[in-house]
Amino acid sequence: MHEEEDGGDTSSCSASQRSVVASRSVDVAEVEGAKEQACKLCGYLNKLSGKGPLRGYKPRWFVYDPRKCYLYYFKTPQDALPLGHIEIGDACFSYDVEGEEGQFEIRTAEKEFLLKAPSRQVMHYWLQQLQQKRWEYSNTRGSGQRDSWSSPTLAYPPTGLVGKDNDSIVFEKLSDSMEKVRSDFAMETETDGGGMVGVQSARGPSAASTNPLNFSLRNFGTELRNSMSYLRPGRGGENRRSVFYTGNSSSSTEEWELVDAPPKDFPEQKPHPDTHRHSFGSAFTFDFVRNSARPKRPLLRDMMGSGRFGRNVETRSAENSPVECNGSKPLEMQLRLQSQQEELSRMQQEQVKLREELASQKELVRLLQQTLRTSQCDRQPVHRPAPPPESPTTSDQTPCPTVTQDEIVQLEAVLQERDEQVQSLCGHMERLALEKDSLQQELKGLKIKVGEINDQLGMLMETIQAKDEVIIKLSQQNSEQSGNPNDTGSSSPNKDQQEVDILKDSLQGYKSQNKFLNKEILELTVLRRNAESREKALEAKYTALEAKLCQVESKYLVLLQEVKTPVCSSSEQSPAREVISRLLEDALQAESPDQQEHHIFKPNTVSEYDVYGFKTVPEEEEEEEKLVAKVRALELKSLSMTDQEVSVGVKWENYLASTMNRDLVRSPELKTLIRCGVPHEHRSQVWRWCISFHVKKFRDHLAPDYYETLLNVARDKPNPASKQIELDLLRTLPNNKHYASPSAGGIQKLRNVLMAFSWRNPDIGYCQGLNRLAAIALLYLDQEDAFWSLIAIVEVFMPRDYYTKTLLGSQVDQRVFKDLMSEKLPRLHAHFEQYKVDFSLITFNWFLVVFVDSVVSDILFKIWDAFLYEGPKIIFRFALALFKYKEEEFLKLQDSTAIFKYLRYFTRTILDSRKLMNIAFVDMNPFPMRQIQNRRSFHLEKVRLELTELEAIRQTFLRERETSQDGRSFVSDDEEDN
Repeated sequence: MHEEEDGGDTSSCSASQRSVVASRSVDVAEVEGAKEQACKLCGYLNKLSGKGPLRGYKPRWFVYDPRKCYLYYFKTPQDALPLGHIEIGDACFSYDVEGEEGQFEIRTAEKEFLLKAPSRQVMHYWLQQLQQKRWEYSNTRGSGQRDSWSSPTLAYPPTGLVGKDNDSIVFEKLSDSMEKVRSDFAMETETDGGGMVGVQSARGPSAASTNPLNFSLRNFGTELRNSMSYLRPGRGGENRRSVFYTGNSSSSTEEWELVDAPPKDFPEQKPHPDTHRHSFGSAFTFDFVRNSARPKRPLLRDMMGSGRFGRNVETRSAENSPVECNGSKPLEMQLRLQSQQEELSRMQQEQVKLREELASQKELVRLLQQTLRTSQCDRQPVHRPAPPPESPTTSDQTPCPTVTQDEIVQLEAVLQERDEQVQSLCGHMERLALEKDSLQQELKGLKIKVGEINDQLGMLMETIQAKDEVIIKLSQQNSEQSGNPNDTGSSSPNKDQQEVDILKDSLQGYKSQNKFLNKEILELTVLRRNAESREKALEAKYTALEAKLCQVESKYLVLLQEVKTPVCSSSEQSPAREVISRLLEDALQAESPDQQEHHIFKPNTVSEYDVYGFKTVPEEEEEEEKLVAKVRALELKSLSMTDQEVSVGVKWENYLASTMNRDLVRSPELKTLIRCGVPHEHRSQVWRWCISFHVKKFRDHLAPDYYETLLNVARDKPNPASKQIELDLLRTLPNNKHYASPSAGGIQKLRNVLMAFSWRNPDIGYCQGLNRLAAIALLYLDQEDAFWSLIAIVEVFMPRDYYTKTLLGSQVDQRVFKDLMSEKLPRLHAHFEQYKVDFSLITFNWFLVVFVDSVVSDILFKIWDAFLYEGPKIIFRFALALFKYKEEEFLKLQDSTAIFKYLRYFTRTILDSRKLMNIAFVDMNPFPMRQIQNRRSFHLEKVRLELTELEAIRQTFLRERETSQDGRSFVSDDEEDN
């Protein structure tokens, strides 16, 4: 949405200045409307949110939406989607003087919101503005003339002639005494919130970019969509903090901890391989990464359990409990640290001894294994088999040693003993290895504890140093005071004066709070009474409507009964005639000014003028035509109340709420919404954006006061087109109250726009049809925007020579439309050709003035919605859709006169805009603009050739006429007599 500088007096935002006075000039009203648009309630506030350890104040960008009286909050001013909203219309406000500075509370029916402003003055400004917005919104609820119960007030009020009508009836006239009481209870605040409130506050340093906890898990999806909706430049990493996983793989508990990023002086560590799996993009403050190398915090069971060396629970808890900053605790910590170091050295000595013992045992095992191998080698001759008796010679040559049975038994016993020793040594070695592992683990734990104790000792030393400095300062102050005994008497009055000042400030704060709460109670009481009166008025209206319905039903029942009876002769007076005449009088009775004053108790379904200012029932027509017009108006009103129309309004409300924090952009979603039709209350904003988008290339190269400059030129110099413009002013829209008389509000605006356009385009000057285009634009836009809308239509949308004297472009479009008729509606086109009906005599005006005075007003403005967004293709779509809508009725007509007569008024019988738009945007597809441009080029050459031939024939005729006039002589009666 448009972010504009806060300018002018901010008091224009108050209700008393916003009410429209009848005697006020139109230009002043437009200027004040621009001030209202610039005065936008928005700014940064801290909102208490989150649960558990993440609960705290988070900075949020708050924007007030007057459409629904909602206070939306975003993460940053650039976000597209809000994180949530607060309903201000039914909320109450409060704050505590003794609470934190700037903290206040908003209570709604569903929830309580705790907010905190940067200062007490900013808090007062926010509270007073929110009270004022709630008061204005609640006072609009009683108006029975507004168009939407969901949208009583607008963020961008209509700036055209229709907007002026709405402004005059939206706000109820408030009691002067009530306003005086409210002003007496109002708190004194700065007019602009000290620069901390408004659009300009978004340009300041944002706390949202520096606070590492500024994210919400509940609104994580919204934040992700906001980050993807726009591209933001990369930010430096000096302020970033990350969330790392700090649990061990062996532990069942997992913890997430905020860890500062490494400083720039040190090289960055390589990220974990799983980083990309858990990160959420550069737009977020947190990256979720697992870090198994970081030591785990000591758990409760480790703090309470007993250690290896017999320290009891009290000792462990004393080590891990918070240390008090006094003199005895540091000494105790030093002694404990010394005992820990001695214990560590003793453990290291024991480890060295165990290692030496392990080495000796290994050597003993090696020797035993060697002895075992030698003994096995000695036992091999004992088990060798005896030589055979057939070789005595061999046995004599190699004598074998003899081993007795006792020696064998001894060797086996020794061997068995050695085996047992080897097994026992292996078991002992395994036990020593296990003990070594356990000692190493305990050593690691002790080193960690020593590190923690060193950290605590450092903190305590710093605390002692700080206390020493404080003691030194206090001793110096004491010595100075003792040196000057005369000053001791003056210190007590200073303290008393300080206490008095503090009490005065508290008294002022309580007075401000008392004023605020009194005003809050007063407003809530009045709002409650207004709600009760609205409820009673609605009950009375319901009763009146029910009574009127019963009367109408009874009259129609009597009429039906009379219709069943035989037809009487003309001389007899039937009772049905009296009933019918009364019914017709009631039906044709329009809403009078007296009924407007008491619309609650005298309800009327159709007013004299519709919401656009067009007359619903023409006065100069016959009674039958008036009845048809009344029936048409009733059908249009019933169609506007269907569920589909209500759903379209809700979709627009949701879409505009999502764009509350940014400008509109072209998108498929916006295109679809515009094709459904823009609601009356948002049409000014959407039209203004569409026109500024199309003429941006012109306006960027021109001065901001370009339109005013053209008006000054038109006042100073005569213009050839001014005479024709003056003749056409009252003929533009005679059935619209804004252009019906010379004193109507739209006549002077229309004159200015057409004169300025004639000076911008001297080759066109003025063409009949431009006046109707400008008049329709002025219903929803101010003069300058209507001027630029005319430029967009003539210079951007339509081809050249569309509004020149030859109307070359208009003739070309009629031929293109005939081609499309033969392609899209071949049966109807053949039917027209059969009876030689030239429908371009009717459709020519459709294209020239974009259906003005050709269709009913509801359909006309829906066509203009899509036309201003998509361009001239919309005219072809809806022209074909109108014929498609009534194709069967045309095919039933078998006479050229009847067909042409039906052509002249058939568009006025089409009332269902939803059906028509469905035909235009669904049944007519595909509809490429390239095809239209190619056919325009083809027919343009043909029309130019025809015009050249016509010009040649014209010149030949003129020459022949001149020569024939030279040969002719005129003789008067006097000459004949003579």
